Amino acid sequence: MKKVLSWVGAYMAAGWYERFVSLFVGVILMACVAVFDGYWWPESYTIAYATLVAAIIVDALLPQKLRWVRWTFQLIAAIWVTYRFARKEWYIAAPADSSEWGWWMEQQLAQLHPFIWISLALLGLHMLFAAWATTRTRLFGIVGAALLVLTIADSFTPIWLWDDVAIVVFTGLLWLVIHHLRKLQLTHPDSWRTLFEYPVGLITPTFIVLALLVLIGVNVPSTAPLLQDPYTLWKNARGEQVRVFLGDKAVPANNTPQSTANASSGYSREDGSLGGGFDYDYSPMMTVSTSQRSYWRGESKAIYTGTGWVDADNRTIDTTARVNQEQALLAAEDRSLAETVEVSQIISMIREDTYPVLFGAAPVSSVNWINEESGNFSPNLMRWKPYEWELRWGDPDSYPKSYSLTSTITLLDEEGLKEADASFSEQNLQQVYTSLPASLPQRVRDLAVQISAGGANDYEKARLIEDYLRSNFVYNNKPDLSKLSGTSEDFVDQFLFELMEGYCDYFSSAMAVLARSLDMPARWVKGFAPGVLPADLYGPGEMLDGEDFNPSGAGMYTVRNSDAHSWVEIYFEGYGWISFEATAGFSFPYMVAEGEETPLPTVAPSVDEPVVNAELPTESKGTAVWMIVVVSALVAGAALWLVLRRRDIPVLWNKLVGRDYSSNELIVVETNRLLRQCHKRGMRREEHETLREAILRWSKQQKRLTDDFRYVLDSFEHAKYGQAAVSREEAERFAGKIRYLIGELK
Repeated sequence: MKKVLSWVGAYMAAGWYERFVSLFVGVILMACVAVFDGYWWPESYTIAYATLVAAIIVDALLPQKLRWVRWTFQLIAAIWVTYRFARKEWYIAAPADSSEWGWWMEQQLAQLHPFIWISLALLGLHMLFAAWATTRTRLFGIVGAALLVLTIADSFTPIWLWDDVAIVVFTGLLWLVIHHLRKLQLTHPDSWRTLFEYPVGLITPTFIVLALLVLIGVNVPSTAPLLQDPYTLWKNARGEQVRVFLGDKAVPANNTPQSTANASSGYSREDGSLGGGFDYDYSPMMTVSTSQRSYWRGESKAIYTGTGWVDADNRTIDTTARVNQEQALLAAEDRSLAETVEVSQIISMIREDTYPVLFGAAPVSSVNWINEESGNFSPNLMRWKPYEWELRWGDPDSYPKSYSLTSTITLLDEEGLKEADASFSEQNLQQVYTSLPASLPQRVRDLAVQISAGGANDYEKARLIEDYLRSNFVYNNKPDLSKLSGTSEDFVDQFLFELMEGYCDYFSSAMAVLARSLDMPARWVKGFAPGVLPADLYGPGEMLDGEDFNPSGAGMYTVRNSDAHSWVEIYFEGYGWISFEATAGFSFPYMVAEGEETPLPTVAPSVDEPVVNAELPTESKGTAVWMIVVVSALVAGAALWLVLRRRDIPVLWNKLVGRDYSSNELIVVETNRLLRQCHKRGMRREEHETLREAILRWSKQQKRLTDDFRYVLDSFEHAKYGQAAVSREEAERFAGKIRYLIGELK
């Protein structure tokens, strides 16, 4: 038994480093395969992992010298794995007639597509990298390339890849340790044998240290970056979103309001305490196929508390109506003077989140179907609130995956609205929608009067408030709360006079409060901005904007959590509730009668504060994407150049700072560089030794480099102690010899 174990140990010891390289390359490739999550079938992953495992096992069992034998067995294993796990749609028994075997084999192989190409591609990469990774530089190249692929995919796709990054980092660190041990074996075989007389004492602490490093790195709490990258900062300052290449992270929305910590963007469930900041969550939450671009309305809030918005405790407003399939849902207010148009929508939910309402263009006039066009309709699960324009869903455990709505939208008639009063004839409703807390500072009311002084009617006054907020305040998803003095506890007052920056909740709340200060009925509304059409997101930079070639905005919109939004509705007698967009960088998609122009947001002069220009958001096009790609490529190229030319950096640095070596000095500098490399490889120059004595000793250890060492010694002594100057050509030839020697040292 001992002889068998001894033979196995000796067999595995021959080529042990190459076996480890095969293992490390296989593990790194397995980690990189994760970037195809969501694009490959489950069978593809099974085949990919099984192929790499088979390649590692073959490399571990067969002699390293028999390369072609190993490759042949690996190819056979890859084909067998593919045939074993590939998705086969049909099975054909082998024909009895041998003349039909060719046809039978062709039918069998046809079912291996595309799995066989995945298997062969991974096997080819494993063979290539395992044979190529013979130096530490190439080791860094493979690990660095894997980390680059994983981090880019993690940043610009919906896939979480940090676990795979940790695996690659751990593998790379372990590979470095093994590589160092291999160098020790080659340069100091005696020390190697002594060291491995106690293998447990070497291996155990190595694994413990590396495991602790990776474990701490993976489990350390995530924090927001101290410095935001300039591109994201610039886009957010313009109120725009930073687009991604392939998808978005599915980050659960934080439903708990926070005053200081940053939550994630998304549809909030509790609005009684607004403020703080949030991080953008670009995960898609639904798609909307619609005949008209619109905001997708959810809920409205009637009572401002000084810190946020809550529902009104009013029996009239709380009236609900049962919803039947395709039954007309009537709005409670008078819209007799308004011209309307019907808009059809099909909403398909992407996430598993549930909401208290169904989303759609406002107001909804009928529900066509729920989940399936021909499916069962459950009227008991829905209630229509005609005063609040809310389509409530009653069962959170069965929120619909898809539904179809029809909405009757009011066309914007600015001339007619200028003739209408912003007031309710019913005092009950007028009181609810103009109420303000007694604690509201007087300066907020005074500001409302000051802003609207130039308006000849209620509609113009509302537009003046809207324009004032858009032009004098900056959009910022993380407002600087350190600006708050602490003298005011009112949310809107803090925004108007102290923060001067914020996001939609700040802008919309401020407009609603300012409008109510002028006795105009206003309410706070939340839902989602339209989202993006495929042409908006992926169109090249020279193409027209979506509104230029698609004026109605019909199409299928992808709505993301980052599109969660709030705005304001003001009531005008005879026209109903009219939406206003006070948030800088946003524009409400109004519908107008044919022949009329859609009103564009204007910029009003500031009353007391300097104007801060806020541009309207433009959809990110190919230009921004290509800019990111080019910058990433330049950074990667610079890093690769530094790795490949790292030995020349000291010389280049001296040239950069103005110091240019003479030919004699260059030879001395290069010789010192060789000495440092020799020291790293265990070829030490003792304190009592001259350079000649050290090189003569090294020549006995590295007999194949004796002539090269002799050339270095003669050139150094001539340059250091000789009187004649060395030519530039000789110095450059000497530098080339040093580079060659460093590469040949073992």
